[in-house]
Amino acid sequence: MSVPVRPDTPPARPAVPSAANLPLLGFTLLLLCQAVGEALSRLLHLPFPGPVVGMMLLLPALRSAWVRAAVVPAAQFLLAHLALLFVPVGVGVMAYVGLLADHGFRLLAVIALSTWAGMAATLWALRWRSRDEDGQA
Repeated sequence: MSVPVRPDTPPARPAVPSAANLPLLGFTLLLLCQAVGEALSRLLHLPFPGPVVGMMLLLPALRSAWVRAAVVPAAQFLLAHLALLFVPVGVGVMAYVGLLADHGFRLLAVIALSTWAGMAATLWALRWRSRDEDGQA
């Protein structure tokens, strides 16, 4: 038995947001994950920064197709304009030239070693993951 629809009744809203609203929804989800991560990090006194906790929250959420559909356009926009995000860093470097002159070599060594450590950890994780996918336990 179906219920008749009155002509003055507005049409039902679609369950999926329109394509024009997806980037806005994606930015909202990214900022929400960051804000929740920041709150958890401060409330629980975690040794991780809030944005890192937010990324850990975002990772399982990305299993959902609608979250991926919303976050992908926002992420593509951010990646397309990534160079603009480095402007404040460049200004900060110029503001602390004296500090760089005093400690520049140590900073360079720390950056190089931490980059190497990050790449080594990524290589280890990828090898561990590919070994699990190949069925080798």
